[in-house]
Amino acid sequence: MSKLIAPGATLGMLGSGQLGRMFAIEARRLGYYVHVFSPETDTPTGQVADLEICGEYDDLDAVAQFAKKVDVISFEFENVLSETTETASKYAPVRPGANVLHVAQNRIREKSELRDAGIPVTPFAVVRSVDELHAAIEELGTPAVLKSATSGYDGKGQVKIDSPDEAEAAWQEVGADETILEAFIDYTCEISVVGVRGLDGEFAFYGPMKNDHANHILDISVFPSGLGDAVNKEAVEITRAVFEHLDVVGVLCVEFFLTAGQRLMLNEIAPRPHNSGHLTIDGHVSCQFEQQVRAICGLPLGSTASLKPAAMANLLGDHWEAGPPDWSALRQFPDVKVHLYGKRESRVGRKMGHLTVLAETSEAAVERIQQARAAIFHG
Repeated sequence: MSKLIAPGATLGMLGSGQLGRMFAIEARRLGYYVHVFSPETDTPTGQVADLEICGEYDDLDAVAQFAKKVDVISFEFENVLSETTETASKYAPVRPGANVLHVAQNRIREKSELRDAGIPVTPFAVVRSVDELHAAIEELGTPAVLKSATSGYDGKGQVKIDSPDEAEAAWQEVGADETILEAFIDYTCEISVVGVRGLDGEFAFYGPMKNDHANHILDISVFPSGLGDAVNKEAVEITRAVFEHLDVVGVLCVEFFLTAGQRLMLNEIAPRPHNSGHLTIDGHVSCQFEQQVRAICGLPLGSTASLKPAAMANLLGDHWEAGPPDWSALRQFPDVKVHLYGKRESRVGRKMGHLTVLAETSEAAVERIQQARAAIFHG
């Protein structure tokens, strides 16, 4: 086991959005210092970190200087350049490792690696031209979803194909040289498991959480999922298999489709804390961000015990379109917790914050969180 990185050390974060912000809050609570590196200033993470360094990810000299002054490095989004993590790892350990990032930031590598490891993934074909797209459609049928191999998230870089004659238009719309065509899964719901693995191989998990999306962006997550012991057990077993195969140290989320036949199919992985795990901040003994700190520093993992059923609702820039929120409406919802990310400007689709609530049942938690969000934004 590697040497413990004790409280009082300095943790480095590549990326400066809300996931880094919540990581920094937990790290500082545990007595660590936090330095953040990203191309922007006055960022959600930078507002709560000890030091915010502005630099481009391809400025390897700046990355090296950043890495020399921290004891361990993690990241809060997958699209950090491989050259960035390779340079940083010369001066400080990067966790999860560069191999995990390498797999997760390219859908072709991700699907192929996990399929070859025996993980149940959605049927797919690699597509690098319109001709290959036509062949893939013939193999997988329609409907299907064409996705860029890199840089896609929240529905960006992907388009649904309902018939073969839509192939060329879809290829142009995605606009990538490397893509993947996935069979469209007629699923009943989407679920996720957030796992964490320590330096000594200790494994813990949250979930599965049941997730509802709107316009390809997560809208509401709830735990427990209400899907039964068999589905929950299989989802956790698959998640653990992913961790073991990739030798993950840190936090990683596995997202699944659940078919009408109760079959789980892995949709994608995210090698970091995940939006669906935000409910763990208030709903569990130790949240996903505390676990990220513990895991990358070699501390024993915290308890993932649930306090009560919990729900999380995203607050998007869309909600600000009709006017400023009425925060006084929270008087009716003293049990609802508000988490805002310090973003100065709201935009459609931009994640501005989230709400969480605990209740006696999952259904009651979802109903309560929906009522609270509606009251704040619609009066």
